[in-house]
Amino acid sequence: MTGNEFRFFLSCDINLPVTFRVDRLEGNLPLPNKSPNSENDAPTEDRTGELYVECALYIDGAQFGLPTRTRLESTGPYCWNELITLTTKYRDLTAQSQLTFTVWDVSHGEGLVGGATILLFNRKKQLKTGKQKLRLWPGKEADGAFPTSTPGKVPRHERGELERLEKLVNKYERGQIPRVDWLDRLTFKTMEKIKEQVGKINPSEHKQLKLARSLTRGVIDRDLKPSSNERKSIQRILKYPPTRTLSGDERQLLWKFRFSLMSEKRALTKFLRCVEWSDVQEAKQALELMGKWEMIDVSDALELLSPVFESEEVRAYAVSVLERADDEELECYLLQLVQALRFERSDKSRLSYFLVQRALRNIELASFLRWYVAVELYDPAYAKRFYCTYEILEENMMKMAAGVNGEEDGFKLWQSLVRQTELTAQLCSITRDVRNVRGNTQKKIEKLRQLLSGLLSELTYFDEPIRSPLAPGVLITGIVPSESSIFKSALHPLRLTFRTANGGTCKIIFKKGDDIRQDQLVVQMVSLMDRLLKLENLDLHLTPYMVLATGQDEGMLEFIPSRSLAQILSEHRSIISYLQKFHPDDHGPFGITATCLETFIKSCAGYSVITYILGIGDRHLDNLLLRDDGRLFHVDFGFILGRDPKPFPPPMKLCKEMVEAMGGAESQYYTRFKSYCCEAYNILRKSSNLILNLFYLMAGSNIPDIASDPEKGILKLQEKFRLDLDDEASIHFFQDLINESVSALFPQMVETIHRWAQYWR
Repeated sequence: MTGNEFRFFLSCDINLPVTFRVDRLEGNLPLPNKSPNSENDAPTEDRTGELYVECALYIDGAQFGLPTRTRLESTGPYCWNELITLTTKYRDLTAQSQLTFTVWDVSHGEGLVGGATILLFNRKKQLKTGKQKLRLWPGKEADGAFPTSTPGKVPRHERGELERLEKLVNKYERGQIPRVDWLDRLTFKTMEKIKEQVGKINPSEHKQLKLARSLTRGVIDRDLKPSSNERKSIQRILKYPPTRTLSGDERQLLWKFRFSLMSEKRALTKFLRCVEWSDVQEAKQALELMGKWEMIDVSDALELLSPVFESEEVRAYAVSVLERADDEELECYLLQLVQALRFERSDKSRLSYFLVQRALRNIELASFLRWYVAVELYDPAYAKRFYCTYEILEENMMKMAAGVNGEEDGFKLWQSLVRQTELTAQLCSITRDVRNVRGNTQKKIEKLRQLLSGLLSELTYFDEPIRSPLAPGVLITGIVPSESSIFKSALHPLRLTFRTANGGTCKIIFKKGDDIRQDQLVVQMVSLMDRLLKLENLDLHLTPYMVLATGQDEGMLEFIPSRSLAQILSEHRSIISYLQKFHPDDHGPFGITATCLETFIKSCAGYSVITYILGIGDRHLDNLLLRDDGRLFHVDFGFILGRDPKPFPPPMKLCKEMVEAMGGAESQYYTRFKSYCCEAYNILRKSSNLILNLFYLMAGSNIPDIASDPEKGILKLQEKFRLDLDDEASIHFFQDLINESVSALFPQMVETIHRWAQYWR
């Protein structure tokens, strides 16, 4: 409504799905298994249950489509705040369309709490909008007949003063009552007094939130300042991780002081969680405040792209913040930003156009964006959306003209990326051929080299250089058959040596038959954490080798020359003996150079902390690798976020041989190792919100250990940061953790801890 203009639509023209939100249940639950008319059916304050709401659509008295259920809520107040989208479109509705809501309690079998029915159109045949409060009929399942026997609308003669006031507030918020600031102020002060008086008489009525948060309060709230205790509470809330749900009181507190919080950039994401987005006027004011708020950090903008935030304006604001990130930082988050496309409202979103525009300026971003999107084309639920982004990237890149500094034109650039896919298709074919060769691994290696030198000799020297899928800045010109091999394992991964345009070589592992998307995520996190540690001047000599999934069951990994601890211990008996071979020093600690030992200690510390935080499981001496310069690193991440195929996994993944290489648990070098661990742990705790936000954006992905139960996995990750502790307390906590894990590795300790020692056998 603007001036005298009034716009309306016919429901038959609206090709959108019917959508509504199930908010909360007010009042007390009746006792279970009683008839509705029983005298014992009176409400009880102590009654709790596990509730869900079953929603169904009825058109002209007949059920239309299948019923939908909310999630279970097991603690009062029962608040779902869950958006329900039906398959039925608004154009399919008639004037006699109804929604039924039946509340079930599964804490005592499948107990019926009650039901209610609401007509979707009012007497004027206008679609009902805004909040609707329905009276539940205890012990009755919602009836979809027309007319219904379970009407949710409270009869006029039963409505009290609060219902009358609430109706007026709804009209005011929809702009049907003119706004007069001084009169609004007086009116709402009076309404608050009435609300308090009614509240004393009927405590089960939860009207306070509705009245106190009314937009008319904006006139009063603008000058409000929090008291000392309120400020402490606000600061406590602002420290909450992004995974924490705010209580009603906490949401009310942030809303009340929203104007005074606008200079506090950390407060914006929390404030936006407080908004009742279904309330048009409240949402409008929230968006106005968002535009005036202190600019948030890029890491916080990621939170606003999570599935929690559906407002297109909020998501567009998040993208505007991301525009400040440089290419290096953006590449750190690109995997998650592609996953965030799942949560957008449309296929052609502000986020998709932003990613494409940035990719057009940087060929590395373009290459990774193309692969991340291409892999998701296998997901039938979102294939159309990801294909839309793929098309936008292709169309825009093909239009690019050649650069003034001699850069290739867009067509050639796009073709250089397409050839990556052609290469991986040929590598899949080669893998199948060598698997079919009977005999040992050596015979398969001979077949591989024979194929590369004969039938597939075009792979020895490419017609044109191809950008390496793992490192698009590197141009590869062909495969060296004599230096290519096959790993001895069930899937027979290829180890290929590629020539590069600058005269060097690079080694890549190609796997077919294994989903490496989880490995890709873990290594991306290692790379990010390495970056965060280095920003704090702590280089722990990590090895974030490159991993790229090129399909659901195929991908490439960077080959890092190294040996497994199992091999090293088999041939050299100890890690120190192995390192003495490469870095001998008669005057150095344990006969090796101080630099080499320091590198080993630092890398052990880095991976100990990272594998603890990410809950990496299934660690053994075959997936712990050591480089000649002393850098230790982990590979194969089939189990994360606390999952482990072995019983009794120790909290820290340290093996006895690693501690012995530092001189044992009493040495000064082991003490230094613990110091590095604690320093790294506290640095990464400061970035816990960033790491949690990135994992939250992966919630919709098909990565096994996340897809199985996203909420549980992310909560496990959050627990590892121990955000309830200050820095000093967290140091004590982490030292205790190391001590417990290492104590299990040596024989003098108690029997119960020996179960952890069995883990490494």
